[in-house]
Amino acid sequence: MPPRLVLASRSPRRKQLLEMTGWPFDVQESQADETIAPGTPPDEAVQTLARRKVEAVASSISDAYILGADTMVVYGDRFLGKPCTAEEAFHMLRLLSGKTHEVWTGVAIATPDGEAVSFAEKTAVTFWELSEEEIAAYIATGEPMDKAGAYGIQGRAALFVKRIEGDYFTVVGLPLSRTVRELRRLGWPPPEA
Repeated sequence: MPPRLVLASRSPRRKQLLEMTGWPFDVQESQADETIAPGTPPDEAVQTLARRKVEAVASSISDAYILGADTMVVYGDRFLGKPCTAEEAFHMLRLLSGKTHEVWTGVAIATPDGEAVSFAEKTAVTFWELSEEEIAAYIATGEPMDKAGAYGIQGRAALFVKRIEGDYFTVVGLPLSRTVRELRRLGWPPPEA
């Protein structure tokens, strides 16, 4: 039986993106530690978290390609994670209003024979100047609460985006074209798939 592909993520957006490949895959949520040491550069931080997710799932699965990813929004030297409150979401969006920030996604892949790779992709996102009313209306939808930086570019926050420089899918949470190329280089899908 050929090895399977496992997505080590609970993100519905990553699942939707991986479905675009047409490949069969399973999803197994990772319970990995998501803390990062202060001062860690964003490219290292997202790769570290992606590798932890893969390692956590690999400990219970053998004979599979395991794919993990992590996304961070970075403004200046601040990492903007998922907001815990509507007030925190408001402050994040106010901070990003009218400015350019970076979105980093790290990807890690482990093969059934123990090979492991990781990489990070960066996309710059510029927001229009946002009014307090726009921000409050967006927060009222509930959309910002489970997303890094308090917004989802693929949802209503698309209206905030003036421009992006880089891979759109990096902002959504999985730089799909590079991920597919890395998986193919590592032997997925197997000839029998």
